[in-house]
Amino acid sequence: MTRTIVASATREIIIGFDQPFCVIGERINPTGRKKLAAEMIAGNFDTVIKDALEQVAAGATMLDVNAGVTSVNPNETEPGLLVQTMEIVQGLVDVPLSIDSSVTAAIEAALKIAKGRPLVNSVTGEEEKLEAILPLCKKYDVPVVAISNDETGISMDPDVRFAVAKKIVERAMDHGIKACDIVVDPLVMPIGALGDAGRQVFALLHRLRNELKVNTTCGLSNVSFGLPHRHGINTGFIPMVIGAGMTSAIMNPCRPQEMEAVRAANVLNGTDPNCTNWIKTYKDYQPHVAGSAPTAQSSSAAADGGRRRGGRAARSGGA
Repeated sequence: MTRTIVASATREIIIGFDQPFCVIGERINPTGRKKLAAEMIAGNFDTVIKDALEQVAAGATMLDVNAGVTSVNPNETEPGLLVQTMEIVQGLVDVPLSIDSSVTAAIEAALKIAKGRPLVNSVTGEEEKLEAILPLCKKYDVPVVAISNDETGISMDPDVRFAVAKKIVERAMDHGIKACDIVVDPLVMPIGALGDAGRQVFALLHRLRNELKVNTTCGLSNVSFGLPHRHGINTGFIPMVIGAGMTSAIMNPCRPQEMEAVRAANVLNGTDPNCTNWIKTYKDYQPHVAGSAPTAQSSSAAADGGRRRGGRAARSGGA
């Protein structure tokens, strides 16, 4: 069974088909967050600290750390800022980190100070990226996210995206990196723009699991981009994509509906033995709005009553 090991200084996490779904918190990322970008440039990390603590408290398994505050001279500005952000975050929380950058120098700078075994996010099928990132992953013995696009861009053909993923896995093995240390991102397309985006990724996940035997991840909210009530789409997507074989996702753990879907999928997938985490999380559950959902206590009573009624119906031959 494929297992990708990531770790902080004190905590080891396994990403795998027989493991609970790995939630990689996405919030420490200034992309599209002008206020956060301005704060980080000014040396103010209050929001970073807040986001780190809140995501772990909400149930994040890992945290993604991005410091791409500007497209102007990122090779000069990003390495130092990423290192500073990494040091702050790993001093606050004990979960493993994902080093998220498109700047090779920033990735290497972060790897030098990272504690444990972080995940590198990411490498693509572009020759320049393969030759820059894979040697670093081998040198520091860390796993890497492999994004299924290359010099030709992102293909709308899932077979092409699979071929790119296969190429990255094979090239990584040429560098002495095991397939278990490649976490493939098959690229989730927006369902509002591409009607079969869901079916595409489900089919890709089956192939990645059965043929390449690799773990997988995605930017979860990409699927709902451009649609109203995006959280509803994301929440429905989670158990379906987990059922298809995805083992992790970069997402916002501070959205309770989406985390409920993750935890429920773990229960139904058998990766939350004896429903332990579900019970621990929801044993005192109370609905936010009266009448919107049963309380934990009334749910239990209803279940007991259903079992008693069901037992009588079964014995009497009822439906």
